[in-house]
Amino acid sequence: MKRVSMGMRTLHPHYGALTYLWRPGMERAEFAPQDRTMLGSDAYKRSPINHMLTSGGDTYRCRLDTGESLPFPILEAISDEGMTDYAACLVRYDPAAQGTSTLEGVFSSCATDEPGGFDAEELQQVYALLPHLAVAIKSRLTYEVAKTVAETYLGKDAGDRVLTGEIERGSARSIDAVIWFCDLRGFTQLSDRLGRNDLVALLNQHLEILARPVQEQGGQILKFMGDGFLATFDLTDKEPAAVCDAALAAAAELRASFGAFGRTRAEAAKPTLGFGLALHVGEVSYGNIGTDDRLDFTVVGHAVNEASRIQDLCRPLKRDLLISRDFQRLVNNSPFRLESIGLYELRGVSSSRELFTLAASGDAPING
Repeated sequence: MKRVSMGMRTLHPHYGALTYLWRPGMERAEFAPQDRTMLGSDAYKRSPINHMLTSGGDTYRCRLDTGESLPFPILEAISDEGMTDYAACLVRYDPAAQGTSTLEGVFSSCATDEPGGFDAEELQQVYALLPHLAVAIKSRLTYEVAKTVAETYLGKDAGDRVLTGEIERGSARSIDAVIWFCDLRGFTQLSDRLGRNDLVALLNQHLEILARPVQEQGGQILKFMGDGFLATFDLTDKEPAAVCDAALAAAAELRASFGAFGRTRAEAAKPTLGFGLALHVGEVSYGNIGTDDRLDFTVVGHAVNEASRIQDLCRPLKRDLLISRDFQRLVNNSPFRLESIGLYELRGVSSSRELFTLAASGDAPING
């Protein structure tokens, strides 16, 4: 054999399938995740795997050296590599559920450049081996799907902890963390005027801008809440000043990218939104909270509540960013200069709190 490929569909926000390709001389198979849009492309619709899935066949074979027109573009490309024969096999996970499952099975193909093509008996031996290989691949894929789903909906660290056994209600640990609380300004008013698809698209665009700096600076988004989210920057075994600098860098990047995006939308006569962000630091309980059979892996505690109360002041104070005194105390030799905006009462908090913002650009009014 001079070419072996194995592929399978997967559950992933970006990728619709995973493909492995091996040729002689390669130390390991080439891994190529396929974008989700690939599954709707003309190339996929005109492929052996789609033909097998839609026709119900489990095997497919095509000689490539006859000089006749080939039925699929991929076979033309493989023939141009000098291959003489192509064979494919689909090992279905559940033969009784053909066409009803997102993860139909494992698709394998091979090609040879031997004159006369594959030996029929050897090819049957390959087909007999594939179901055993598919079991191992499915086992690995099932874990990868679970890992992807957990990380997508919970965050990387939280997802890893759930998959490694932290799934009991009440299982939590105390950590010190920077708490990032943010939401959009003006979204509620727009939701009454926009259609469903436009509203969802608008929300996703703005949440992407809110989230990207957090993830790039090492923060973890724990939960989306309507038009905002809660994130943390874990201080465990880290230098607090460095983590606070990372959070401030994320906030500065958010201001810049959000402002640029808003100006672009305004120039196109599209509605614009603002944001409100609070940065606080403190001890939180990090773990499973919820009912007996429905849990949320998140952070709770007085520091989380206080961060939420600080964020609530962004609107009345017309600030896009408010920073607690506890956070400000940890900042040391930072390239970002913080300035005090005074003492303020926080709802449900017994004493006034001094609040800060990033100097020079923290006094811009916000929408809503």
